[in-house]
Amino acid sequence: MNTVRHNTTLINGIEIFYREAGQKGKPALVLLHGYPTSSHMYRHLLQQLADDFYLIAPDYPGFGRSAQPPMADFNYSFDSFAGIVEGLLEQLGLERYSLYVMDYGAPVGYRIASAHPEKIDSLIVQNGCAYDEGLEQFWDPIKAYWKNKDDKATTHALEGFHSIDGLKWQYTNGVADAALVSPDNWEHDLRHILRPGNNDIQLQLFYDYQHNVALYPKWQEYFRTYNPEMLIVYGKNDYIFPVAGAEAYKKDVKNLEYHLFDTGHFALETHGDEIAATIRTFLHKKVAGKSLPTV
Repeated sequence: MNTVRHNTTLINGIEIFYREAGQKGKPALVLLHGYPTSSHMYRHLLQQLADDFYLIAPDYPGFGRSAQPPMADFNYSFDSFAGIVEGLLEQLGLERYSLYVMDYGAPVGYRIASAHPEKIDSLIVQNGCAYDEGLEQFWDPIKAYWKNKDDKATTHALEGFHSIDGLKWQYTNGVADAALVSPDNWEHDLRHILRPGNNDIQLQLFYDYQHNVALYPKWQEYFRTYNPEMLIVYGKNDYIFPVAGAEAYKKDVKNLEYHLFDTGHFALETHGDEIAATIRTFLHKKVAGKSLPTV
């Protein structure tokens, strides 16, 4: 079994935790996690791909095992998270890499990709959005929060997403057999969400998400202009980012390989082996420039 290393480093004065696997010098894949989780969501994928690739999976500030600076000292925004990830990649000396973007990882990764298209080998999209079509009913209370963040009923509804029941729902909704999803996932997420002040951080990020939507046209133009190699590996039963959002990429992305899996938001939990095999084949074909090794 491949070894995953667990590291902490300072980026912009903040302790950032990241998981690392594989050997430097091999094609690099940067794994960007979503809400409400952390690099923990990639714990298996890191091992599955480490033979062929160099993998990095950071935790954003306030998530997982990264530090949680007070809101007065750090701007909890997707702009800031992108800056943290860029700082880590610079510290590691990575000049080219593929990005795996999931949920919150999509707006973080698309900021990086559109700012540095010359560094992007490929994009792997798993239940992450860049189109209005992907913002359906789940997003109604969040859109209401954008209009009035002081409304107590709306705030209470959003806080329910990161209650223990809300966390479990995000992992199990749309999954045919919920017994395949380890309860360790939401228990692990709860650890950082229960830190004092984290509830307000999560609400701030819900509010900031509207700035991602405003950037959708810019990211779509990036897709059209630079034609990045893209692999979509999507849980087709996702209620948070529904499959209409995955279909929408076809409008702008020419170099697109498209796969749907019969599962929900956290597709790796139930279809990790299939997704890992799909990624390995894609990266060998599009990035490594060589055929798969024979077994």
